[in-house]
Amino acid sequence: MVSSPVPEPSREAILDFIETERAAGRDAGRREIARAFGLSGGGKIWLKRLLKEIQEDQAADAPGNGVLAAHPRGALPPVLLSEIKSKDRDGDLVAAPLEWNEADQGVAPRILIERPREFRAKRNAAPAAGVGDQVLLKLTRLKGVDGFTYSGRVLKIMGKGKAQVLGIFRALPDGSGRLIPIDKKAQGREALIPKGRTAEAQDGDLISVTLRNETRFGPSEAHVRERLGSIKSERAVSLIAIHAHGIPNVFSPATIAEADAVRPAGTAGREDWRDLPLITIDPFDAKDHDDAVHAAPDADPDNPGGYVVTVAIADVAAYVRPGSSLDREALERGNSVYFPDRVVPMLPERISNDLCSLRGGEDRPALAVRLVLKSDGSKKTHSFHRILMRSAAKLSYQQAQAAIDGKPDETTGPIRNTILMPLWAAYGIASRARDARQPLDLDLPERKLVLKPDGAVDRVIVPERLAAHKLIEEFMILANVAAAETLEKAGSLLIYRCHDEPSLEKMRALGEVLASIGIKLPKEAALRPVLFNRILAMIKGSENELFLNEVVLRTQAQAEYVAENYGHFGLNLRRYAHFTSPIRRYADLIVHRALITAMRVGDDGLPKATTLAELREVSTRISAAERRAMAAERETTDRLIAHFLADQIGSSFDGRIGGVNRAGLFVKLDGTGADGFIPASTLGADYYRYDEAAHAMIGERSGESWRLGDRVHVRLVEAAPVAGALRFELLSEGRHVTPGRSGNRPARPPISGRARAKPSFGKAGGKKPGKRR
Repeated sequence: MVSSPVPEPSREAILDFIETERAAGRDAGRREIARAFGLSGGGKIWLKRLLKEIQEDQAADAPGNGVLAAHPRGALPPVLLSEIKSKDRDGDLVAAPLEWNEADQGVAPRILIERPREFRAKRNAAPAAGVGDQVLLKLTRLKGVDGFTYSGRVLKIMGKGKAQVLGIFRALPDGSGRLIPIDKKAQGREALIPKGRTAEAQDGDLISVTLRNETRFGPSEAHVRERLGSIKSERAVSLIAIHAHGIPNVFSPATIAEADAVRPAGTAGREDWRDLPLITIDPFDAKDHDDAVHAAPDADPDNPGGYVVTVAIADVAAYVRPGSSLDREALERGNSVYFPDRVVPMLPERISNDLCSLRGGEDRPALAVRLVLKSDGSKKTHSFHRILMRSAAKLSYQQAQAAIDGKPDETTGPIRNTILMPLWAAYGIASRARDARQPLDLDLPERKLVLKPDGAVDRVIVPERLAAHKLIEEFMILANVAAAETLEKAGSLLIYRCHDEPSLEKMRALGEVLASIGIKLPKEAALRPVLFNRILAMIKGSENELFLNEVVLRTQAQAEYVAENYGHFGLNLRRYAHFTSPIRRYADLIVHRALITAMRVGDDGLPKATTLAELREVSTRISAAERRAMAAERETTDRLIAHFLADQIGSSFDGRIGGVNRAGLFVKLDGTGADGFIPASTLGADYYRYDEAAHAMIGERSGESWRLGDRVHVRLVEAAPVAGALRFELLSEGRHVTPGRSGNRPARPPISGRARAKPSFGKAGGKKPGKRR
């Protein structure tokens, strides 16, 4: 323990202080605690460690301040979007977090819904929450009361539950049918649909049903509630995820009419920057272009070697006004959702692909930030402007990179020296500041599915990561930081993009994985991204490089939107807000509106009556929408790859063990990145014990083991494209350790033959989320 220049307060004293301050309605974060007890320097490091221990023990619920988390490590936030799952035997409602990844986060905590103090018996009373409803809860921590870790008070019902189960309809000769569920966990548990209850569903239709007469043994009975469309082609696979996650994908007539009535913005109230040769650089298949960039050497003699970088972002706030139908629907969606075969946009195409797309040669309204960089890449000054711009060129990443590499085409040739070379020079100095900041530097290939015209997977590729990608990413980060700094200085409310440091539990797990390959996790007084960068540098070029990059990624906390800042760990930034994509993210639209109000450049900014409580609710909703989108995108990719591999049953593949639990092994294949499952019961003629500390399955008699990260050779024995599930048979041999038994558990009789066990897919584990900073 690091000593403090003043006596260290006791754990009890700190808990008493937190409770007293919270009761008085005051902040009680790390900064306030340090100030109250006179801690500084080493005392603050000691305090941080103690608060981590308190948070791990679930003994406090202190709101964050500075870089301290907004809620205890490993705990749920004070306000949470949840789904009411069931009733307990006392008739009380039980909820769980709406978006929860059990493979990464473990078993979801159970939340006891508090009964209202007065039961409303009036006919016109607000509807009460029920099973299946999505609700916004105010949480209170419990100390393991009847298995509950939290109680929750319903603040608002966000959506009434549909009590539906999704699946594929299979017609039977007598006019009845059966439901094949799409959920991996429900594989093998079909339901029968009686004749007359099929709603005229056709074989292969995606349907939602209401389950009747559910039983633990034998098939349940189901009645079709709705036909959602055919999925006989892979092009319709994304429909499953859209409906399974309740993603709104059809705009209301009022919203469409409102979008159609919008007229292009003019020069009124704007600076005319149409002569500035801003350009867009995007993926070759991008349909909307919401950011443009420009750079030039700084003419100020007091800034030798410096550059002026301009980032212009489509002015969505000019068309989407607070409280409008467009605004309400954008908030409900939270963000655009990108599938391999389609996009579910946050805004109608009239806005996203037309009026707010920064097309070459066309006038467009924008919010721009002018960043003055010093020769070392650090920012000297910045300023925001509401402008009218005209893009000088629309380039793809590959086009821009080829021009810089000396292979310009007819579009990039005329602008290579005047526009592109200054951009690359400015990026060169900006990257110096980035390297000095030392953000988390993961190197994970992003696989992309290339589809055939019919929507089937043609191949899986890993696009090359170009300097052009990094240039745009770095300039967007600089703009996002500038937005947060400007709004903080103006005293404005805003929505931050925050990322907490890894929990102690995940750091312990990382240490165990590293120890299994002979690397010791360094001890650090304060956790910083550079620690992970040093680990990744140690295994650069080794066979464990890709695997450990994925493990380090899984160690990280999930980024979120919050109204109260606690910093961005991964980027190593004290303040960060999303400003650069208001076409596809509602958080960015809020930041744009806040800037418009703060700069006094229009009446379409953030309403002055907006409260912190309102932005907390918005942050919770859009964070949940982002997690919903990530899950839907991931599941759709799984289903398409399962379709792709379905005709390769019996083929063998190389891969790596990406997850281990009591049920078996999760394997990620080389090349396609497909995830599949090997049930523990099919591993071999032994009883395999799960060793949590070693992340391994170990044979009790043979000592044969398979560990997280091991290379394996497998055979594909079953594919369920509708569920996106693959089951493998293990062909390679495991490691051998000294045999031994765990406790007094008797050995299980051996299984003769590896493939005789009942098919079981389990849950896909170890999935990496998309790169959403």
